[in-house]
Amino acid sequence: MALGRAFSVAVRGLDGDIVEIEADINSGLPGVHLVGLPDAALQESRDRVRAAITNCGHNWPMSRLTLALSPATLPKTGSRYDIALAAAILSAGRKAPWPRLEKTVLLGELALDGRVRPVHGVLPAVLAAKAQGWPVVIVPVGNLAEAGLVDGIEVFGVRTLRDLLRWLDSGVGLEPRVGMPPQADQEFADLADVVGQSQARFAVEVAAAGAHHLMLTGPPGVGKTMLAQRLPGLLPDLTESEALEVTAIHSVAGTLSSHTPLITRPPFIAPHHSSSVAALVGGGAGMAKPGAVSRAHRGVLFLDECAEMGLSALEALRTPVEDGEIRIARRDGVARYPARFQLVLAANPCPCAPANPQDCICSPPQRRRYLGKLSGPLLDRVDLRVQMHTARAGAFAPDAAEPSSQVRARVAAARVAAAERWRPHGFTTNAEVSGAVLRRHFRLNDITMAPLKSSLDRGIISIRGVDRSLRMAWTLADLAGRTAPNRDDVAIALSFRQAGVTP
Repeated sequence: MALGRAFSVAVRGLDGDIVEIEADINSGLPGVHLVGLPDAALQESRDRVRAAITNCGHNWPMSRLTLALSPATLPKTGSRYDIALAAAILSAGRKAPWPRLEKTVLLGELALDGRVRPVHGVLPAVLAAKAQGWPVVIVPVGNLAEAGLVDGIEVFGVRTLRDLLRWLDSGVGLEPRVGMPPQADQEFADLADVVGQSQARFAVEVAAAGAHHLMLTGPPGVGKTMLAQRLPGLLPDLTESEALEVTAIHSVAGTLSSHTPLITRPPFIAPHHSSSVAALVGGGAGMAKPGAVSRAHRGVLFLDECAEMGLSALEALRTPVEDGEIRIARRDGVARYPARFQLVLAANPCPCAPANPQDCICSPPQRRRYLGKLSGPLLDRVDLRVQMHTARAGAFAPDAAEPSSQVRARVAAARVAAAERWRPHGFTTNAEVSGAVLRRHFRLNDITMAPLKSSLDRGIISIRGVDRSLRMAWTLADLAGRTAPNRDDVAIALSFRQAGVTP
């Protein structure tokens, strides 16, 4: 009997678990038996690993080979276990285990000729290995820049199985951690490109300053999409911890670029209006993959033509909008992904949507049904609602539009003021602060609260609406440089919540 073992990582959501891979060569009929809840891609690794080992000049054991992945009750998905399987098999065959295997985590997919191919989810796997005290991680060279983002752990890149075996024998043959490649300056469309729409432009500024959700309603061509696309350019850069978290999500989703391994700017995700529930919130066979709401974490999720989306897809947004995370239960377990994004909705006022509202041929019931797909509970979570109209000729004046650079400076100052105020309570933006903190520690006087109390007594807004209006009022005060909201701030916040939704 010969026994060898190696270690890899199973990734569930953004969490990782160390997987011990044991290879047992014993007497019996030749065959490979893989146990430990492997999925179809992992079952196929038997053929990939066998071809890679033999094509690299090593012998395949001609007896019964059992490969056990532990914990046995944890589902294993994907092809990242290939090089760990190969190392365990070769360690068992030589009957003298490599000492370096006992302190190394291996990640990578094998080609039939022994090349090591990049895999998804390397960053959360390396973070999990570091958290559990492993000193060394070996990843494909194509993932080396991504893995090198994690400090406090040795990271090496491997090109071929031969290189890995040479390192196990002599400690040489692998590529060390690479420096961070220079980040290209990302250019954003300028807010000055939008013609007119002063109210909507101000709403975008308020949304950027407080991380509020926004809905834009109006006929085609008035600038709804243009405004949404310019919102990310007003947001500040991600902090180091936020950048690492966002990058980890895109690593699992397989959308991370090897040229820019660290995402430092808020992402902008704009799924098509025909997207399914799984595409929005995440899903898929086996362990669920992150959807659009998670890929937009710390950025903007733009749903254009939202009234054309499926009802179930829209309603699925309610939980992540409120909680800032999504929990997806599937056969192989529960995956948790952060999903704290800014939601921007854009819709036409009716199905025919003419440029001139007087040309509308829709009946009142048709108009109500069209926007009626946006349920009250979902709209109650949207802070700013703006009804946009066709611009007039005076909007083309050369000095009519303020550039993004000036607006970004005000947004940055407002964000700093909010962060300093809420940091002792565990929040960073106005949109995140809890209603309990607003009412207990930052309670406003009766005169300032009068518009909200009146609307609440008349049943115009809910308690959630009161909290969201207060958060927006604090944002308006931050933009104006005041230490607390006044009655006008509260009234403006309330007016934004009551506009743009009635057909």
